[in-house]
Amino acid sequence: MVYRGHIQAGVVVLDEKVPLPEGTVVTIEPLESERPKTLAERFKDIIGSVPDLPEDMAENHDYYIHGTPKQ
Repeated sequence: MVYRGHIQAGVVVLDEKVPLPEGTVVTIEPLESERPKTLAERFKDIIGSVPDLPEDMAENHDYYIHGTPKQ
């Protein structure tokens, strides 16, 4: 039987309750294609899509949005 799960705080956590007895020996095979996407991967379609922003927008976004002092 194959069970799905993920790593949480360095421990394998199964996605569903499985009645495995304490001490059961298991094999773990990481699925590279199933790894969580990075922010850049998730937002790749919109990154850079707003033209004419100031060069320092990322560093000083609070200045441009809220008027706080520049960094």
